[in-house]
Amino acid sequence: MIGKLAGMLTAAAIGFGSPMAMAQERVNVAAPNWSSATAIAHLIKVLVDQKVGGEATLVPGTNATIYQGMDRGKGDIDVHPDIWLPNQSNFTKEYVDGKGTVVLSQNHYAGKQGFCVSKGFQERTGVTSIYDLARPDIAEMLDSDGDGKGEIWIGAPGWNSANVNEIKVRDYGLLAFIEPFRAEQTVNTNRVGDRIAKGEGVAFYCYAPEAIWFMHDIVQLDEPPHDPARYKVVQASEDPDWLAKSYVETADAPREVQIGYSRSLEDRAPNIVKLLNNIALDTDTVSGWAFEMIVNKREPEDVIREWVATNSDRVDGWLGLN
Repeated sequence: MIGKLAGMLTAAAIGFGSPMAMAQERVNVAAPNWSSATAIAHLIKVLVDQKVGGEATLVPGTNATIYQGMDRGKGDIDVHPDIWLPNQSNFTKEYVDGKGTVVLSQNHYAGKQGFCVSKGFQERTGVTSIYDLARPDIAEMLDSDGDGKGEIWIGAPGWNSANVNEIKVRDYGLLAFIEPFRAEQTVNTNRVGDRIAKGEGVAFYCYAPEAIWFMHDIVQLDEPPHDPARYKVVQASEDPDWLAKSYVETADAPREVQIGYSRSLEDRAPNIVKLLNNIALDTDTVSGWAFEMIVNKREPEDVIREWVATNSDRVDGWLGLN
């Protein structure tokens, strides 16, 4: 035991510097408004506070404000915990590839996204494809406000993915039957649960990792396979005429999700940067955190602290201790 402890202390000294040096490092971690980002933001905070000996503070913000903060490099926002690519590629093209003021971490995990319905609704109606939502009888079953059109949640305000989904709904030919709408993720989660409980139809943007896969029996609708030639997205931040200049007629490409940080952090908090580059996550782990937060209504920091305590080998690997 003494030998192992000595080895761990040595590894810590080599990998992350002395406790005195670590105590000086501070970081402001963005906490965007979706569950996986919330969980990972708290993971970084717990690891910095408990394991690296630094100080981490969580800061709410949209993607635009987060990237702008990392670009400034003044410490108001240092870290984006959950960068989805290519969803956020308009930001990474500007700040990672262009200005070079933001750095992507070395590890990523796989994400997926599309449109979902409940399995019960699928079994009752035979809906399997996104194009099935253009059937008048299906649209009627998705109509919750009596205006003659069904509704589909396409994401939260400020999400680039919501813009892509708005383009998709148009280019899949659904607008005559389906009305896309934006709302915060919690609003959609509650709406999905309520309509499923009542035996009503519901269609919505779905992605993983996310707690909703644990909460309800849902199925993803088929879309045409991804084809770059039929997938052109111009984001609103790039052009005010983004919708007219975009077209999307296929499924999204596979997603890569990773942490990003301000390049200025390399000088201000090098030990924290080492940690950010070593963190390696997976879809199931992050979805499990989201489930605990949303379904079991636990505080994010409590969920993460418990996970860190029971997954010491994995965490020690990120810290260079094994």
